[in-house]
Amino acid sequence: MKVLITGATGLVGSELVSQCHEKGYTVNYLTTSKNKIVSDSNYQGYFWNPDTAEIDKECLNGVSVIINLAGASISKRWTEDYKKVILRSRINSLELLKITLQNTINHTVTSIVSASAIGIYPDSLSDYYTEDEKNVDDSFLGEVVVSWENKVDEFKPLGLTVAKVRIGLVMSNDGGALPEMTKPVKFFVGAAFGSGEQWQSWIHISDLAGIFLYAITNELEGIYNGVAPNPVTNNKLVKEIAKNLHRPLFLPNIPKFIMHTILGDMAYILFASQRVSSKKIEEEGYIFQYANICHALADIFNKENKCVDSKTKITKELMS
Repeated sequence: MKVLITGATGLVGSELVSQCHEKGYTVNYLTTSKNKIVSDSNYQGYFWNPDTAEIDKECLNGVSVIINLAGASISKRWTEDYKKVILRSRINSLELLKITLQNTINHTVTSIVSASAIGIYPDSLSDYYTEDEKNVDDSFLGEVVVSWENKVDEFKPLGLTVAKVRIGLVMSNDGGALPEMTKPVKFFVGAAFGSGEQWQSWIHISDLAGIFLYAITNELEGIYNGVAPNPVTNNKLVKEIAKNLHRPLFLPNIPKFIMHTILGDMAYILFASQRVSSKKIEEEGYIFQYANICHALADIFNKENKCVDSKTKITKELMS
C-alpha cells in the first residue's frame, strides 16, 4: 500500500510514518518546507503550499489512501490573527487536496482519513461523549472542528471513503502538551488547573498513530474518537506526572484568571472538560497498548530517561 500523508514531519505524522514503514507501506508526504523533502524508496517528499494553492501533483502517483494531519498548532497564543491561521491552515489544505483530486484523471485514491479534535464536544464535568453527540462546544475550537469536518465531508462526492479521527490530549515526550505540563513539575512549581476536576481525554502517541493505521488498513468510515479508554481528571494527570518525576505537589491549584492573563483565550484548553468514549474504535477491533495513564506515562518517561542516560554515557566517553 502507498499512503500520502500531510503533516508527516510533525509529532503525530513522524510516529505514523514509522508505523507505516513497519507494516511495509510506502509513504509519500507533502511539506511546505523544501528542505524537508527526502527521496527514498519508501519515503518520498513533495512540496505544497495550501495558502497559494501550489502542489506537486506527482504526490498522488500510486497512492490509495490519504491521511490528513495538516493544521497549525493550537498551542500558541490565540490572537485574532492566529485564530485565522488555525482555521485557514485546516480548510485550505483540504481544499487543495480536493481540487487536486478533481483535476487528476485516473488517480488511484479511494479513501481519506483526516485528523479532527475532541474540542467539538461541549465543556462538561458530567457528560460522557460518543461520536453520536450532536451538540457542539460553544467555543472557538468547536467552530474550528465543525468547519474542519464539514470540509473533509466534501471528499465523499468524489467517491472517496471518509473517516475522521477526533484527537484528544496526545501523550508524548517529543512534543505536544505533555512536555509543557512537565516543566513546572520538574521545577517543583507544578499544580493542577482550576478545580482540577475537569476531564482530560488523552491518548499515547503510539496508539493514536495506531488508530490512523488501523483505519486505513481496515477501510473504516465515519467518525472515531482518538482517545484512550480511561479519561482522567486534571488532578489525576498532574499527580501521575509528579509521581513519575519523583516530585512533590504542594502548591494550590492555579486559578483560571492567572492562566488567562498569561495565555489569553488559549487558556480555555486547560480548563475545558471533555470525557470522551473510545468504545467505537474498540468495537471495530482496535486494541490499545496503553489504556491507563499510569502505564502510558511510565512508558514515556522511561524512554526519556533512557535517552538522557544514553546522552550522558556518550558525553562521558568523549571526555575520557
